[in-house]
Amino acid sequence: MKVAVTARGPGLDDAVDPRFGRCPYFVIVETDTMTAETVENPNAALGGGAGIQSAQAMADQGARAVLTGNCGPNAHRTLQAAEIEVFVGASGTVREAVESYRNGTLNAATSPNVGSHFGSGGGGGMGRGRGRGGM
Repeated sequence: MKVAVTARGPGLDDAVDPRFGRCPYFVIVETDTMTAETVENPNAALGGGAGIQSAQAMADQGARAVLTGNCGPNAHRTLQAAEIEVFVGASGTVREAVESYRNGTLNAATSPNVGSHFGSGGGGGMGRGRGRGGM
């Protein structure tokens, strides 16, 4: 079965990226043979809709499950509509995440585990942005 793993790099020994829609890579792994192909995520820098677009891309790749750290509501809804199971809390390397999936130690997510726009880098600073620049 094909599973898509969110990854920081293009290989089986690269780290799982905790973000679904904005991960740099998806490593698509055939669980029976551990053969993999990598898809660079063109949606990582989108201003909005990255989760939905990434979910559609995984459906186009034929993934039957997604292994990731976190999945927001729009992506989760789109993955469910495509009948792709979502497993959150994946960590370690891509290879380790797939092994956890194969061993049954990852739990299926029946709902999103983060809010919209998680991981989009939308600043969390506490400043008011009105500095005087040394005046």
